[in-house]
Amino acid sequence: MKRKIIFATENEGKMREIRLILKDLNCEVLSLAETSVNPEIIENGTTFAENASIKARAVWECTGAIVLADDSGLVVDYLGGEPGIYSARYMGEDTAYTIKNQAITERLESAVGEERSARFVCSIAAVLPDGREIHTEGTMAGLIAEKPAGIGGFGYDPIVYLPEFGMTAAELTMEQKNSISHRGKALTAMKEKLRRILEEMPDENTNC
Repeated sequence: MKRKIIFATENEGKMREIRLILKDLNCEVLSLAETSVNPEIIENGTTFAENASIKARAVWECTGAIVLADDSGLVVDYLGGEPGIYSARYMGEDTAYTIKNQAITERLESAVGEERSARFVCSIAAVLPDGREIHTEGTMAGLIAEKPAGIGGFGYDPIVYLPEFGMTAAELTMEQKNSISHRGKALTAMKEKLRRILEEMPDENTNC
């Protein structure tokens, strides 16, 4: 049987990217929604790394499995780093990203050139069955677009313009995005760390 890895998210957009990158680990990658656990997770960290650790460890305490979690967000320099670690909760958790994206572009209406610099940040924490914890982080830099463009991706992707591609993150193919994205970089680095660890672990599975 394949070893199971739980990724502590219910976001199907993320899971599509995650499964594509981790597929060659020969593990079954489950979302939180595909498990029987639903821990209370209070993201009260002050950094992306702290919040990723909080989420991963909360699920690990319920399962004892290999658990991964990420905390990611958009850092806009013109806005003093907003929305940052509050990206998912920016303007309210139930606020549609179309509204959030429109609000950010409007706040940067007078910004020009490099004043529009921004980056996606993704920090991933993995908690192993023995309680050890490992971390990786990746970034994807760009500029805030003057208006949203593209129907791919999710979240803030339509307003992050990538000069090297001449398009926003939401206009990239999944393969293009995974090769340069903050989550793709952090996941690829985590995959290589996990590959070495899995080779040393006994062949056993944890029921989820």
